[in-house]
Amino acid sequence: MSIEQNKQVATEFFTRYNANNIDGALDTIADDVNWWLAGKPGQSRVAGPKTKEQMAQIFRTMGEQLKDGLRMAVKSLIAEGDRVALEVESHGELKNGRFYDNEYHVLLTVRGGKISAAREYYDTHHVHAIWFAP
Repeated sequence: MSIEQNKQVATEFFTRYNANNIDGALDTIADDVNWWLAGKPGQSRVAGPKTKEQMAQIFRTMGEQLKDGLRMAVKSLIAEGDRVALEVESHGELKNGRFYDNEYHVLLTVRGGKISAAREYYDTHHVHAIWFAP
């Protein structure tokens, strides 16, 4: 695939996620994806490598706790070869009244028109404070 096609796959994932189309977002991900989430496993409930099924569960669990879904805005992206690097911001209100506003750097690898790998960096302290702290 071309660099432009890879960029399209990456932005399509976030467009679908932003529209609360979790199944559509999952359709852009390869079945054998290796999705890595920032943080230290054992210190964070979600950190470390995840399968597509695990990411689907994370996306759905988050969605159940949000009033109107999570808004994901791609601020910039750059691509080379099969990799696409994105700066992303999220905004969402949880049903408990907390607000989740995070910033991310996501490095995606696209193969065969699907996201085959991801490294997702974000403010792990904010994740814990908003999603997991009492």
